[in-house]
Amino acid sequence: MTGGADASPGFGPAAAASLSLGVIGNCAFSALIDARGRVVWCCLPRFDGDPVFCALLHPNDAQDAGRYAFAIEIEDFASARQFYEPNTAVLRTQLFDRHGQGLEITDLAPRFQTHARFYRPTSLVRRVRVLSGAPRIRVGLDLRFDWGRTEPVITRGSNHVRYVSPEQTLRLYTDAPMAYVLSRQPFLLTREHNFLLGPDETLPLGIADTARHLEQETLSYWRKWSQRLHIPLQWQEAVIRAAITLKLSLYEDTGAIVAAMTTSIPEAPGSQRNWDYRYCWLRDAFFVVRALNSLSEVGTMEDYVRWLFNVVVQAKGGHIQPVYGLGLERDLPEHAVTQLEGYRGMGPVRVGNQAQEHFQHDVYGNVVMGAAQAFHDKRLLQPAGAAEYADLEAVGEQARQTYDKPDAGMWELRTRTRVHTSSALMCWAACDRLAKIAPTLHLSERAAYWRAHADAMREHILTAAWSHERQAFAASFGASDLDASVLLMIEVGFIDAKDPRFLATLDALETHLCDGPYMRRYEAPDDFGKPETAFNICTFWRIDALARTGRKAEACAIFETMLAARNHLGLLSEDTHPATGEMWGNFPQTYSMVGIINAAVRLSLPWDTAI
Repeated sequence: MTGGADASPGFGPAAAASLSLGVIGNCAFSALIDARGRVVWCCLPRFDGDPVFCALLHPNDAQDAGRYAFAIEIEDFASARQFYEPNTAVLRTQLFDRHGQGLEITDLAPRFQTHARFYRPTSLVRRVRVLSGAPRIRVGLDLRFDWGRTEPVITRGSNHVRYVSPEQTLRLYTDAPMAYVLSRQPFLLTREHNFLLGPDETLPLGIADTARHLEQETLSYWRKWSQRLHIPLQWQEAVIRAAITLKLSLYEDTGAIVAAMTTSIPEAPGSQRNWDYRYCWLRDAFFVVRALNSLSEVGTMEDYVRWLFNVVVQAKGGHIQPVYGLGLERDLPEHAVTQLEGYRGMGPVRVGNQAQEHFQHDVYGNVVMGAAQAFHDKRLLQPAGAAEYADLEAVGEQARQTYDKPDAGMWELRTRTRVHTSSALMCWAACDRLAKIAPTLHLSERAAYWRAHADAMREHILTAAWSHERQAFAASFGASDLDASVLLMIEVGFIDAKDPRFLATLDALETHLCDGPYMRRYEAPDDFGKPETAFNICTFWRIDALARTGRKAEACAIFETMLAARNHLGLLSEDTHPATGEMWGNFPQTYSMVGIINAAVRLSLPWDTAI
C-alpha cells in the first residue's frame, strides 16, 4: 500500500507559499507550520536532514505532497487565528467555519528534563480539540522521503501507521478513526484527538495520556526557561519570542547553532540567490550566543563553546572553514534538487553549501570572540584554562597572518576575492581578545605579544580601509565601494562611535545603502547583480550605530519598523523587500532574531524608570 492520494478533494487548491509561518522545535529538530495549521516543512532526524514535509518548496503539487493538515471543508472554511502559548514554543492554530464552529490545533515538539537529562525526541505532537459545535474536518498526512522523490509504503496497526522507506521509518500514533485518517475522509470532530508522529517505537502509555503529558511538561519547561531570562523593560514580548526562536536553533547534541531552518528561500523574487542555511556558520553562532548571554541564557553559550573548541582542536592550528555541519561535518557539497520546484516555483532548491570551500578570514575573530567569555565568566561549570588558551593562540596566529590577505568575505562572494575590511577587522578582534584573556591566566608576556600585534593591525586597517574618495571606510582595502559590515567596527570595539571617521562612514552608508529605514549589504554588483532586498541584520547594525552615536530617537523609529516587518507570530526571515515589506530569504533567520534582542537591550529604558 503506498501513500498516494487523490487530488486533495475537500482541501482546496494549495495556498501560495508564504513565510507567515510558525516554528516549533526542541533543540533536535524543528517544523514550520502555516497560518492554517499545515506542516509545510520538517526535516528529520535533524535540521539538515531529509524534509519529510516539503510543501514549502513544492507549492504546486496537486496531491498536497509533503504536507500535514487538519482542514475544515473548503466550502465551509471561514477564518483562522494563530498564536503561541505565551513564553513557550507551543503553537496553537484555531480554524472556524462559516457556521461558527471551530477547532484548535496544538503543535509542539516535546522538550523537558527528566532523569537528569533533557528529553527531546524527534517526535511531532499534534492535538486537535473542539472549540465550538462539531466542525467537519479532514486529515491529510502526506509524508515524502529523499527530498520528495519517494512515497512511503504504509502499514497499519490497531492504533498506529508506519511510513516506511529505505531511508527511514516513521510511526504515527493516533486515537482518531484510522480509516478516516488513511482515506482522508471528512468526519465530525466531536472530541479531542491526538496525533504523535515520530520514531518507529512503541508508546509506553496510552495515546491521549502520552500527548497530554508531553504538552504539560513542554509548556512547563518553556515557561520556566523564559522566566529565568534577564530581559529589558521595553519590547519584552518581542525579546522573549526572539530568544525562544534562537534557542530552537540550537542542535543540543553537539552545541551547533543553525543559521536558519530552511534551504533555498530566495533572497529576492526570482533572484536565484537560493542557499541552504541549515548549517552552523561560526559568525552567526557567535552573535546568537552573545545575544542569548545578554539575556543570561548561559546554558546555550556553554553548549556552543563546547562545539567551538571541537572546531578549534580539529583545525590543528590551520585553516578553519566558515561553515560546518551540525556534527562538525566538513564536507557539505552543494547540489540542486530538481524534483522540487522551489519556493513559489522559484528554484533552484540547493542542498549543501559551497561556502565550506571558502577562505573567510573573519572566522578567526568570531572563533576567539565566541570563546572569550569562557575565560572570564565565573558562572560556567567548565571554565576555560591554559590548555584552551593555547588552542586559541593557534587561531590567533592564523588571524595575524591572514588579516591583510584576500578572501571571499563575510558575504561569501563566489567569483572574486579582496582584502575585505570586515575580515581584517575580525582578525584584529582575535588578537585583541587574546590580549585581554591572557591576564586572567597570569600570562603577561602573551598579553604583551597579542597587544602589540593588535595595535599594529589596527593602524594598518585604519589607513588601508579608508577611502578618501568616499570619505568613509570602504568594503575592502584600497577600494571605494561601500559595505554595511564596516558598522561592526564599533560593535567589536575597534573605533569609538563618535570618531569623525566613523560618523562620516555612517552618513555615507545611510545615503547609498538605505531604502528608507532598511539597509542593503553592499552597493557593488556581485555574481547575481546588485542586491534588491534589505538584509535585516544590516538594518539592526544601523540601529545600533545610531543609538551609540546619539541618534536614539531615529534608532527607535527604525526598530519599530523592523518589529512591524515580522510575521504575525513575531518571527523574521533574512531579508525584507523595501517596496513591499515582504519577507524573503531563509527562515527563521537567527541573525535577524539576534538583531531584535540587541536592539531592544540597547534602546530600552532601564528597569528603575518603572519600578
